[in-house]
Amino acid sequence: MMPFNRRDFLSTAATIGAASTFGVHTSLAAESKSTVNFALVGLGSLSTNQLAPALQKTKHAKLVGIVTGTPKKEKTWADKYGIQKQNIYNYETYDKIRDNEDIDVVYIVLPNGMHAEYTVRAAEAGKHVLCEKPMANSSEECRQMIAACDQNNRKLAIGYRCQFEPHHQQCIELARSEKFGSLKAVEAGFGFTIGDPNQWRLDAKLAGGGALMDVGVYALQACRYLTGEEPQSITAQETKTDPKKFAEVDETITWTMKMPSGVNCFCATSYAFRGVNRYHAYADKGWFGLDPAFSYGGLRGQTSEGAIEAPEVDQFAAEIDAFAKCILEDRESSVAGEEGLRDLLAVEAIYESIQSGRRVDL
Repeated sequence: MMPFNRRDFLSTAATIGAASTFGVHTSLAAESKSTVNFALVGLGSLSTNQLAPALQKTKHAKLVGIVTGTPKKEKTWADKYGIQKQNIYNYETYDKIRDNEDIDVVYIVLPNGMHAEYTVRAAEAGKHVLCEKPMANSSEECRQMIAACDQNNRKLAIGYRCQFEPHHQQCIELARSEKFGSLKAVEAGFGFTIGDPNQWRLDAKLAGGGALMDVGVYALQACRYLTGEEPQSITAQETKTDPKKFAEVDETITWTMKMPSGVNCFCATSYAFRGVNRYHAYADKGWFGLDPAFSYGGLRGQTSEGAIEAPEVDQFAAEIDAFAKCILEDRESSVAGEEGLRDLLAVEAIYESIQSGRRVDL
């Protein structure tokens, strides 16, 4: 893990900001298209149970292709979603997608450690990329992904579904409008009890980390989009109750972040216990938050004045449609690669603080 300081952080922010502002991107709008065609890369649980069904509800996106390493899934998916044979790939034929004009975007739904490689290869094949969170295993991989998409004039977005969900959007508005006064503190946490000890999420090479990389980033994201700020300093601690099961990755992490405005953030994540799935923001004239906050549905919001009323939506459909519109209208996504990079810079600071036993200043 590469050390970094506040100067490095600000330099990176300036660089990616310039790339975002001045990069030249191609557009499907010139072709008068109203729908963007997607291929799912990786047909695990998320693709099967959330993404493919969501793509049946989208207004501006359509599922037309798949990439899978499991041959028996090819016919199942082709029959269920009407996917044509020429739009079905495996990991050996993946690069041939460059010759397929029917596919505009690939959605990377692979283990974290494979995100960088398959994003770079997609960009080099001329495809836009929507990549699941966390963006990659390191900030350096994030930079490689951003550079590949910029160099090939392709758009890149990260799967931060919560930013397109109405309850979260209302909380962001409450923070920005200072309805309850200026923010003073944010408390956020997400955890669950992980099962199979042989799954890829407990493999450091594939996962990059444990609970923090998997679900802790939701709490980190919440603090960032509620405050609208990047952490100034981070202090973190790790606890392991099962060193054998979690030999390669973290089990439970708690951390605090101080924002430039003085807002203090208190966060937690775990693979060892369930029931933590919330955030609360405290201001000088009231409070607001969500509990549960990060589930695929059934979110509930509350403020010091009453309930937060918001419609239930398919978060993945909203996320996919938002990126499709960015492509059709030739504009940057609000959750572009730079957003994923900023998360990884904070994640690396958390791990660095745990290793050093000291506060890390960004």
